[in-house]
Amino acid sequence: MTLPANLAAILSKAAIDAGREILAIYRAGPTVSMKSDCTPVTEADQRAEAIILAQLSEAFPDVPVVAEEAVSAGNIPEVGGRRFFLVDPLDGTREFINRRDEFTVNIALIEAGVPVAGIVYAPALKVAYWGAEGLAEKFEVADDFTIVNRRPIGCRSRGTSLTAVVSRTHGDPETDAFLLKTGICDHTTVGSSLKFCLLAEGLADVYPRFGRTMEWDTAAGDAVLRAAGGRVTRPDGSPFLYGKTNQQTDSDFANPAFIGWGRAA
Repeated sequence: MTLPANLAAILSKAAIDAGREILAIYRAGPTVSMKSDCTPVTEADQRAEAIILAQLSEAFPDVPVVAEEAVSAGNIPEVGGRRFFLVDPLDGTREFINRRDEFTVNIALIEAGVPVAGIVYAPALKVAYWGAEGLAEKFEVADDFTIVNRRPIGCRSRGTSLTAVVSRTHGDPETDAFLLKTGICDHTTVGSSLKFCLLAEGLADVYPRFGRTMEWDTAAGDAVLRAAGGRVTRPDGSPFLYGKTNQQTDSDFANPAFIGWGRAA
């Protein structure tokens, strides 16, 4: 499979343009409402998604896009066996609402169930991560929203003492049990898909997640981590795949538990 030569530029622009809109609302103060699944949504989610969908549609008119707010509204494209995009226009909405800067814009390209390219942009932190074809990068986004200081990143090799990253707002007994079982005493809490990026950057070793997530929550960070030399599996070590529809035990595009790992020892 060959990725489009301009894919990185297109996804970066879409993410940064969406992030610019998100920041404007963040600074002004968002209006919050609740979706039917009792999760919060703001006008930032909706405006950012509209920007991303418009740019993806123009650049890749034949590639379907599964986007969080569109799915919530019942707009779900058929993706069976096809290349498609996964979009979370504002991952970490609770971080955003609570004035914590760890929210992100996530865009990923899925091929045969695998995230083959992705961007994670944290607009309030002015950093972004890109991953595709075995290359992961971190770059900064200047005040004028231009890209600066692009540099390669990679997972660190696992040593005898591991550091975990866990969800700030979605802790559970299964995660605590995993940390105890693997003898991990050192862990930090982080919001949004930045947890994947900390592994990709070599700042941590493992990200366990046993609570429910959706594919658009994880795909972009997963792509960055895999490009940086890490991997994501189900807890039993089996493949963690995307494009999951017609699931007997959950809704379309819902994820099972997973473990993100940095580079093996």
